[in-house]
This record gives sequence, C-alpha cells and structure tokens, in this order.
Amino acid sequence: MSGKNVTEVVPAGPEGIAKAARILESGGLVAVPTETVYGLAARADSDEAVARIYAAKGRPDFNPLIVHVRGLEQAQRYAEFSLLARALAGVHWPGPLTLVLPRRADFGLAEAVTAGLPTIALRAPAHPAMRALLDAVDFPLAAPSANRSGFISPTCADHVLASLDGRIEMVLDGGATPAGVESTIVAVRADGSVEELRPGPIQLRTRGRGIEAGVEAPGQLASHYAPGKPVRLDADRAQPDEFLIGFGPVAGDVTLSARGDLDEAAARLYACLHEAARASQPRIAVAPVPEEGVGRAINDRLRRAAA
Repeated sequence: MSGKNVTEVVPAGPEGIAKAARILESGGLVAVPTETVYGLAARADSDEAVARIYAAKGRPDFNPLIVHVRGLEQAQRYAEFSLLARALAGVHWPGPLTLVLPRRADFGLAEAVTAGLPTIALRAPAHPAMRALLDAVDFPLAAPSANRSGFISPTCADHVLASLDGRIEMVLDGGATPAGVESTIVAVRADGSVEELRPGPIQLRTRGRGIEAGVEAPGQLASHYAPGKPVRLDADRAQPDEFLIGFGPVAGDVTLSARGDLDEAAARLYACLHEAARASQPRIAVAPVPEEGVGRAINDRLRRAAA
C-alpha cells in the first residue's frame, strides 16, 4: 500500500507485472502506464471485468473501449484487417495508433468493448510495462484512460489516484508517460479511405471529423478532459481570477513548454491541467498553441476541456 491510498501502488518491475497479471486474470482492475497516458486495464474477454471499467470510471455505455493487443497476429483474431489496415499496423505498431476496424463475427470478447458497434478499436502499445503485461496474460486488455469519465487524463500514478483511489485494485507505477496525449485513432473504411476520429501523436493524411460527430471511438465526446473549472483558450495574459497555462513566449503560472516545443507541450499537457485544477484560482486560461503536428491533438483536448 502507498501511504493513505486504498488502491495499492506497485513499481512496474517483474514482481509488479506478475501481481498485475494475477489481478487481471481474476477479473480485477489495474491502472497501467502506456506511452500515451495511464490506461485502466481489465481482461477484454470478460463481461464482468469490462463492466467494472465502466462502473469505476462512471463511463457512458455508448462510449467504446480500446482493446490492447501484443501485435498484429493477436489483433487479427478480433477484427477484419484489409491490406491497408495491415500496412498501417506494420508501420505504426507497437505505438500510439489505434485502428477502428470491422469486428469479426467470432471475435469472442465482451460485447461492451464495442458499445454495440460493428467495429472494434485495437492498439498494440509500445510502453515496456504494458507490453510485459500483455505478454504475461493470454487475453487482450480493454484499457481506456485511468480516470473518472470526462475528467483530466492521467500521466502519472498520482493522477490515477486523484479520481480512482479505492475504485480499483492496483496502479502499476511506471513513472510519467512520455507522449502525454492519447493515441491517434483512425477508422479504415471499406472503400479504402482512412478517417481520423481523434488526433494524437501520429500524424496521418486522412479526412477528419468535427468534435460534434457521432461517437465511434473513445475521446470523441464534445465535453471531455474537464478540469472542473471554466477554461479560456488562446489567452496572452491571465485575468485576475485565472490560473494561466503558458506556452512559448507567453509565460504562465506553469508552462507547457517555455521553448515552444510541441512534443514537450503534449507530454506536459495533463500535468499542467491537473495543477490548474488544484490551484486556488476559479478559472483557467491557456496560451495559444500552434495547430500543427501534435499541436492538433493538444488543441483538440483543450477545446474539449473548454466545452
């Protein structure tokens, strides 16, 4: 146990991986680091375990989950892969790309992971702790972000405990996650097109959707990643009652990146939002972030936080 926490926090070494595997095999919930954010993992082949994810998060049941797999061979048990989908997986897996594909009729997983849709969202993560855990179990892992639904995503163990302490069995502590924003999600359509459903660390040439589109994948709700306070975007200075998150030349109470580095900004985004949520000021302002590269993903999350 870790201090006052009800949920156990265990380092992501061999003993922690083994303990996490035992909890998952018995239908429990474990928060696990990925290269993007911490995921709330349960065995994806158990209706009861997946239902516990929705209950712990307070997640609406129309919002599907990403199923994490070791790689393409395992993924093909659950979805129909076109040549294009296999090519995308070959280039970007393991990594922060989620593919939304037609699910197989015999996919054999809990129905709730697809939220009743004819498609399934699959990803092969790159983080060594998550990969070791997937190697230690003989089932894939459903793993949305390890936070209460709609709130700020977690990039360290303390962020997980802030909203899920006592609701889950364990946090596998692998330190801060490197990418900091959730995976890019794309749907590979029957006509051979690729549609971006959520921007993320990987940039592909796709046609995209607005944030009011129907929910087909995680992270598409218009209001999401909320810090519990009003958020004002594109601010070059703070009002007296605002906590300012800076970027580049706009200094703030904290900064995404003083040197204007978008990768650093992505890695720090949720940590800054968590700090702003804890601050005494009742409102939050955020400096402008360029709409390029991973800046698209940063601005997507900020727009949803402000919605």
